[in-house]
Amino acid sequence: MAGWTDLRETVRLEVIQRGEEGCDTQGFMQKWEAAAHDESKLMLLYQELMELQVSADFPYVEPSSLEDIRRLRPDGPRVLEANWSEQVWRDKFYGAWLGRSVGCALGKPLEHPDYLYGKDGRPGWENIELWFKGAGAWPIQGYTPEHSSAEQEYGLSLTELGPLSVREKIRFMESDDDIRYTLLGLLLLEEKGLDWDSWDIGKLWHRRLTYSQVCTAETQSYMNFAQETSHLKSDKPADWAQRQERVRMHLNPYREWIGAAIRADGLAYGVAGRPELAAELGWRDASFSHVKNGIYGEMLNAAMIAAAFVENSSERIVEIGLSEIPQTSRLAADVLQGVEIGLQARSERELVSRIWDTFSHYDAVHTNNNAALVAASLVYAGNDFEKAVVTSVYGGMDTDCNGATVGSIMGARLGAAQLPESWTAPLHDTLYADLVGFDPVSISSCAERSYQVFLKLRGQAGNQ
Repeated sequence: MAGWTDLRETVRLEVIQRGEEGCDTQGFMQKWEAAAHDESKLMLLYQELMELQVSADFPYVEPSSLEDIRRLRPDGPRVLEANWSEQVWRDKFYGAWLGRSVGCALGKPLEHPDYLYGKDGRPGWENIELWFKGAGAWPIQGYTPEHSSAEQEYGLSLTELGPLSVREKIRFMESDDDIRYTLLGLLLLEEKGLDWDSWDIGKLWHRRLTYSQVCTAETQSYMNFAQETSHLKSDKPADWAQRQERVRMHLNPYREWIGAAIRADGLAYGVAGRPELAAELGWRDASFSHVKNGIYGEMLNAAMIAAAFVENSSERIVEIGLSEIPQTSRLAADVLQGVEIGLQARSERELVSRIWDTFSHYDAVHTNNNAALVAASLVYAGNDFEKAVVTSVYGGMDTDCNGATVGSIMGARLGAAQLPESWTAPLHDTLYADLVGFDPVSISSCAERSYQVFLKLRGQAGNQ
């Protein structure tokens, strides 16, 4: 069972993944080509790949256990103090939810191969530029236009998955996986507080999500989890640690892709101001479907989001995020390079061009390149919400995910009252999520529920 795609493509991606993890995969692409569509040969090749060891000269150390991750992280503030009034706190929670929705809605129509991977030798960011210019909407100051002369001139298209998020039709936050996971994080904290682990993530997904609502690593783990549990006996098995490894590893070459990083927000909101605890919750969640840099991506985002409720410097927020992941990892190195690009860039165009060129060796929906773009956009934009969100989407790659993450962080930093009405008003305080009870729901009510969870968990966090 290959899951997200067919077995042949799954094995091809596994060759790439093992190479990125530091294994010697020389000759494996030739073996893959020779296997053709013979599933038995492909599975033998897959097993051979999974037996490879990380090369001794690989310059990174990248554990997946929380204890080992914390041993390799740099110093940082684990808890931040804030004496905000109730009004300010509520404004920040609403800002986080609104900002996430704004960024996701801007990037959603652009989640198309033309902008993810580029087309006809042009990078994705350039195609985004061409689309907005062809619609007379450049520079970007509003939602994505539905039509552009770039359709005829360059053969560009918008995704069919976001028809109601274009400028001419947007009236609410359209259903999207980035928003669904935020709601699931809220629900998990409401139901279980801080008493849960990766087993509970699997049960929550099977209860709340359909198979068609998950992608890449989440698809594989969703399917693998069904082989490790049952509906009649729902208690966590004693050997869950071993089963968990199969859930997140078996036929899952996406285990370092961005899927976990977009699941951080609802969890981080509940422990605002506690970056260490937010990162731990991100680790618990990500460990269901990801390893190594895939886990670090959610920990990084969770820590940054939690810090953004207190800190007022984007550079400091990124620094705090990095203090919760191994400084010996590829992600730490890539994010630091993204920060350097963001600080040096003299224009959005220079920033996105350098990010694209520097990280083009990764798949467009990998954790690391998108995290570097998020960090670069944050430090480049300073206090400007629009500049931060627009830059993160302009960069191409995973446009809706990056816009949502940057919007969440900037919204928590600035609060809803400081977000531009030109961006927030078209949403009419409404989102749809294709989840029972949230289809539709007001964005402000979600923010209030996150605030109430925060108040409850603030008294329970203790030494966790």
